Formats: sequence, C-alpha cells, structure tokens
Amino acid sequence: MKNKRIKDILDETFSDLKLFYRDTTLNDNLLAAYQIGQILKEKDFTDMSFLGGGLSGNCRFLIASAGARDLSKFNPDSVKNGHALLDDNSFFKVLDIYKIGNKTQIFLLNIPGNSLPLFKNSTSNLEEEISEKAKQKFAAKINSSLIPELQTEDWKEKTKAPVGMSSTGEFYFDDSTIKTEAPKRIEINKARKQIEINKKPWWKIW
Repeated sequence: MKNKRIKDILDETFSDLKLFYRDTTLNDNLLAAYQIGQILKEKDFTDMSFLGGGLSGNCRFLIASAGARDLSKFNPDSVKNGHALLDDNSFFKVLDIYKIGNKTQIFLLNIPGNSLPLFKNSTSNLEEEISEKAKQKFAAKINSSLIPELQTEDWKEKTKAPVGMSSTGEFYFDDSTIKTEAPKRIEINKARKQIEINKKPWWKIW
C-alpha cells in the first residue's frame, strides 16, 4: 500500500472522531464471540446515540466514527435521543473489550471499507489512546442515571441487535479472508505532525 494512500486512510478514519453509544443485552455466547483486533461488517444500518448515560442492559457498543450522520438535522424527534446513523455495510475494528462486573463494553472503530488489510495488520498509538479513554468513560458512566429517551421500546428495538453478527451468533463477515501483510506499528505524533511506521518517519499528517 502506497504511503499517500495510508495517510489518506488514516486522515479519513481519525480526523474529527466522535463517540456514539448503542446499548443492548446479549447472552454470554454472543459476547464471547467478539475478539480484540477483529474486523466486523454490519449489513444493516447502525443506529446509535451521541448521548451516553448509565447502562440498563449488559452490553454497550461504544463506537468511534468520523462518518456518522446526525439525524437530528432532519428529524426534530431525534434531538431527544441523539440519534445518529451509519450506513449499511459499514466496517469496524474491535479495539477493546472491557468488563466491569456483569457489564461489558465493546469498543469499535468505524473504518473505511478500502482499509481492511491496513487495520487488520497494524496497530497504532492512537488506537491505544482512544481505547484507554473508552475504558475511563465506561467506568465513569456505568452506574450513572439512565437517559429516559434511550429506554423507550422504539429505541431499544433499534439497538437490540449485536453489531456485525446475527442474533444467533453468525458473523456477517469473515475477517480471515483479509490479505495477511507484515504487521505494522504506526506511531502518529500530532504535535510534530508526523507518522512513523515501524519507527521510520515517512510523512506528515494533520
């Protein structure tokens, strides 16, 4: 993959990231199927909220995305529940799985569909940094008051399904089909506006 293409993909993925919440209740078998580093594909639209309160179920999908659509701009009712949407056939990388008591947070990074080999075969300091922040947010919010607008039957129906798999545990995408490349370690230094891959500085970003 060419240097400029990698830079463009990282720009598209990490610039203007926002966090979104999607809470549900999943059985232990479905929760155990998710693995850190896994690439997922969600065949349906992904409903989520930019409002984050306490967790009423046992699973929270925390989704970092730069490409979500804010539906409150089109529907005044969506302002109340902070409704945001990702298109069907969106891809995600599982960055972290964090459990406190009987509640689990699965942290997903929304990634471009043309970037699967890059994200499958690399890690970065930014992934680690935002994963740590995600853990902190989960610990801070897990026992907070519930947001009433996210407890309605309509909203729970929109968000009850697991992300990237059917209700019976079948993943919509097999990430073992992604081309295997030499593992990369990407260091992104915003202050110096540069990226290093395997400790070799290649180009500037931001």
